[in-house]
Amino acid sequence: MGTKDNIVLIGMPGAGKSTVGVVLAKVLGCRFLDSDLVIQEETGRLLHEIISGDGLAGFLEIENDVNSRIEAQNSIIATGGSVVYGEQAMRHLKEIGTVVYLELSCEEIETRLGDLRKRGVALKDGQTLEELYAERVPLYEKYADVTVRCTGKRIRRIIAELTDLFLPDKE
Repeated sequence: MGTKDNIVLIGMPGAGKSTVGVVLAKVLGCRFLDSDLVIQEETGRLLHEIISGDGLAGFLEIENDVNSRIEAQNSIIATGGSVVYGEQAMRHLKEIGTVVYLELSCEEIETRLGDLRKRGVALKDGQTLEELYAERVPLYEKYADVTVRCTGKRIRRIIAELTDLFLPDKE
């Protein structure tokens, strides 16, 4: 995969970063790392517990810190949807990998997600999913090296597109 030998997946909660990441790691023969799980391991708490205990700002600080220290080679790294708020983390992730934005329509995200708070989605008080989407999309677009449009596509199709991008000489 070259010098920047990691693929970093960013996008809204429910966009499929973890699911796509696991399958892509199998197809490309590399490791899979979920940065939300790293945060939970380091803190000994679930994401929603961190948010309710430390507040949104506290969680974002922890997320930025953990993601800015990730060391990985030959890995698919699935990040939390709010990673793009951390400039330090995003600078680091862009240094160690190719950042891929899994773009999904707000409607499809809403269908997939269910209860946002139970999923540990970093929402401000009273913030709607639409408002969160509008706030984050420009950040995803800013940091992405590659954007893959996922609306209306099955996992298999998304994996095929990513495989074509990262294994172009595969016949």
